[in-house]
Amino acid sequence: METPGFELTIHQSAIKPQLVMGIPRQLALVLYTLVAALTLPLGTWYAIPLGVFLHGVFVAAAKKDPLFWDVFRRAFRYRHFYRG
Repeated sequence: METPGFELTIHQSAIKPQLVMGIPRQLALVLYTLVAALTLPLGTWYAIPLGVFLHGVFVAAAKKDPLFWDVFRRAFRYRHFYRG
């Protein structure tokens, strides 16, 4: 039973995951901050290829499931509850 004239449209941007260059926004901030922190002050240039490799891995994971980072964080947070 639908009430006539009672429709609600939800904009697509409200339900789509926020991706930055193909990976979740929070993961991108953590990854790029870590790479910048290792590269700039310490001069360890090997962090840049490692960051590019991890970015590629995370893009592949995000193509399979855009919410993989949220699922991983939730599983890590409740690991004491779901002991194997």
